Amino acid sequence: MDPHPSLHPARRPPTPVLRALRLCLHLLMAGLLVLAAVGADSAAGTALAVVTGAVYAAGSYVPSVRSSQRAAAVWLGVLGASWLALLWLTPEALWVAFPLYFLQLHLLPVRWSLPVVALTAGAAILSYVGHGAALNPGVFIGPLLGAAVAVATVLGYQALYRESERRRRLIEELIATRAELAAAERHAGTLAERERLAREIHDTLAQGLSSIQLLLRAAERALPPGSPAAGHIDRARQAAQDNLAEARRFVRALSPPDLEHGSLAAALERLCEPGAGHGSYAAATGAEPSGGPRVRFSVSGTPVELPTPYEVALLRIAQSALANTVRHAGASRAEITLSFMDASVTLDVVDDGEGFEPASVRPSSDGGFGLPAMRSRAESLGGMFTVESAPGQGTAVAVSLPLPAGA
Repeated sequence: MDPHPSLHPARRPPTPVLRALRLCLHLLMAGLLVLAAVGADSAAGTALAVVTGAVYAAGSYVPSVRSSQRAAAVWLGVLGASWLALLWLTPEALWVAFPLYFLQLHLLPVRWSLPVVALTAGAAILSYVGHGAALNPGVFIGPLLGAAVAVATVLGYQALYRESERRRRLIEELIATRAELAAAERHAGTLAERERLAREIHDTLAQGLSSIQLLLRAAERALPPGSPAAGHIDRARQAAQDNLAEARRFVRALSPPDLEHGSLAAALERLCEPGAGHGSYAAATGAEPSGGPRVRFSVSGTPVELPTPYEVALLRIAQSALANTVRHAGASRAEITLSFMDASVTLDVVDDGEGFEPASVRPSSDGGFGLPAMRSRAESLGGMFTVESAPGQGTAVAVSLPLPAGA
């Protein structure tokens, strides 16, 4: 039972039941003060009843009474003094002792509240006797029994409240523990999947790329001096070596080597340089640098730092789009534009090649997925992927990713 707003200022907002009990205490106090004013049958008694009611009401609205135990004790002392003055005028005021019991038990520590309740009961009994009423057991039993009921009720409620709080904390700890266990299980699952992928990559892709490097090195040694194929073999061996390193880095959940020592813009700029290793379209596709399109890179807007998944996705999409341009478009020029806007980052890859019908695109026979893979990368980050092309009109690939909060 929490009948007064200043009883537990540090606790959570009262429940509807507690608010109802508080309202009942207010109504009880008001009714008993009206009874005392009527019983006093004098202007002084009525004035004291009004003063007592005003002091009681102040406890509901003065902020310091809600937040400070000392202020609450002072308020309770003023309320008790006005009640004693009213009790001096009329014995009917003794009934006000019953709501005072609950206030005293709630507002004061136990070591003080019990003696104060006893003194309040004693004052009620003495006032009744002092006004000339006949002595009978009820004069003593009534106030004392009311005080005992109030003590039992309040202390019992406080014990139940402490138990309820203890159970609430246990439930909160249980929920937090379950969440931690779920997170640990997800992390363990991620580690297990990463370990499985590591084994698969090591046993297939990594071993295959290592074998390719060895075979290309042997072929390079077998070539006669000055052979025109030496440059192609060297670039192919370098591409295999770089992709082997990249596969190993992906297993460790690191960023691609192209992004490890520079920004996304720098990686895209290197992508536009023919013959610059595995990051170039020439190395990625095997095309002759002189026979490919001239590629230009530009940045629009103010660059901001992007999360690693964004940089990886944009770089991979640019690589795939430029590889398609070299392999299929027959273009003479291509342009990569990275645009930073207020709420998004956009990558555009445009060429002046032969073009195609986007609706007719199907997975290639060599296992590549091209445009569908680019679209999947963009949509996995909440972005949009579009392709605009028509036969004879070139191709424009655009991907837009929403900037994360704080970027």
